[in-house]
Amino acid sequence: MDDILKVTGLNKSYDNFSLKDVSFTLPEGCITGFIGVNGAGKTTTLRSILGLTSRISGHINFFGMDIEKDARKIKDRIGVVLDDGCFYDELSLAEMKDVIASAYSAWSERDFKEYLERFELSPKQKINTLSKGMKMKYALALALSHNAELLIMDEPTSGLDPLIRGQLLTILTDYMSNGGKGVFFSTHITSDLDKIADMLILIDNGRIVFQEEKDTLLDSYRIVKGDMRKMDGNIRKLFLRISETAYGFTGITQRVSEVQQYIPDIIIERPTIEDIMLGNIEGGKE
Repeated sequence: MDDILKVTGLNKSYDNFSLKDVSFTLPEGCITGFIGVNGAGKTTTLRSILGLTSRISGHINFFGMDIEKDARKIKDRIGVVLDDGCFYDELSLAEMKDVIASAYSAWSERDFKEYLERFELSPKQKINTLSKGMKMKYALALALSHNAELLIMDEPTSGLDPLIRGQLLTILTDYMSNGGKGVFFSTHITSDLDKIADMLILIDNGRIVFQEEKDTLLDSYRIVKGDMRKMDGNIRKLFLRISETAYGFTGITQRVSEVQQYIPDIIIERPTIEDIMLGNIEGGKE
């Protein structure tokens, strides 16, 4: 499986935040979820690899090409959906499309019209009349209408209702079914990734915490519930994160068999991606 994006040693600093030696790869044929709480560095990372903000250091390769040397060729092969849209509000959808389409060598007007119909968008509508969900659909129509081989999406489902979020996930699944594609999906709404992600990358405070296949990750952690009266310091060390009430404890661990040796009558459950994310973030700060 080839890597369609390779980021090595990415560093970027603001007054109160830094990306610190960010490195990861995106394999072809995968929907990769880029997760972390708000302010963790997701948007800064995406904007840095797209060249929308400068970086201090680091190497970025798309499709085996260097972003510094082959920016035009690379941008012709990727579709970008940003949370802020970056559209001119006073233009119509058709007028904004004319501005964007000229940048791509493989623009497909037929695909664009089909996506507008599928999303129930009129080309005569003004950008400033679109709801957030409609803007996201429009941005996706633009990104998918030039045969992009990689979609890069920054918080595409944030603020959308469950129906539109479901439609968006279906579109991404359809896109990936063509083969040879990839999606880099930044979000803090991890329930969306429970449904469609193949790979997960967690960033926290500007550092990559892990990159792992989703199924492998979910198999390696467990939620454990038990009697608080049986908890002691030795058992506590086996957990990444524990919440306690008068009735018992709930914790996340990668060492469930060891916990079971101390407390045989625990309840064991499969975690969500959010459980794992919070366990690694909050557990690492204890």
